[in-house]
Amino acid sequence: MKKLLAILMAIVMLFCFAACGSEPETESGAKETIVVGYTIYDPMNYLDENGELIGYDTELAKAVFENLGYDVIFKEIVWDNKYTDLNSNTIDCVWNGFTCNTKDDDGVARADKVDFSYNYMENRQVIVVSADSNITAAENLNGKIGMAESGSAGESYAKAFEGITFKGVTKQTDALLEINSKTADFAVVDAQLAKAYVGKGDYANLKIVDTLSSDVEYYAIGFKKGSELTAKVNAELEKLGKDGTIEKLAKKYKVENTAIKDFSDQK
Repeated sequence: MKKLLAILMAIVMLFCFAACGSEPETESGAKETIVVGYTIYDPMNYLDENGELIGYDTELAKAVFENLGYDVIFKEIVWDNKYTDLNSNTIDCVWNGFTCNTKDDDGVARADKVDFSYNYMENRQVIVVSADSNITAAENLNGKIGMAESGSAGESYAKAFEGITFKGVTKQTDALLEINSKTADFAVVDAQLAKAYVGKGDYANLKIVDTLSSDVEYYAIGFKKGSELTAKVNAELEKLGKDGTIEKLAKKYKVENTAIKDFSDQK
């Protein structure tokens, strides 16, 4: 009888160890799913020639969540709806060049609305105009029409200039197209995106006004307030910084000068 009990206890312990593995699982044994909210934004999240989603944020998010044992689903969102999507659990995080050290138009700091991960990349807001534009200084913007993605840091930056007429668009690239069509005089977009698009292809006749760039900003991943994922992702970012994964991805997507690889000063 004692031998039988010992065998049964060993079986129970075996199942307990199996259930306590590193991968989060549902009751059915399947991996839990993480839904990452994004917008199309080269070089962070964009489609390659085969229609596959790639980019620095895309690959870094996959590396982090797969290491944590989650299946990852990417869901394209409307940027202006990011807080609603996050708080309604439509998505689990916003990982898409989310500027963390700024306020929204309502005057509330973004850090008061979401939990942010470590800063993982530097950025600036830049002003883009047509190649033949005479806009070189802030005073030249007075009376001009400016566009930026609604709900973005670019919108806040544009509205800070006196005398402008602001119009919001759904995507940053839409703001650039409005300059092409002469329905706007300037656009405010992230420096990362501007470097990828301006002066090339459909945007060959555009230029960046370097003298009107903003102070440094930082990208971070946004989570719902109180989310347990924030600390888990921070720990994984540290690991990926130390093992060279972040350096490798930064070089692949040509963001090695702005990607943050050491998070020791953010603990």
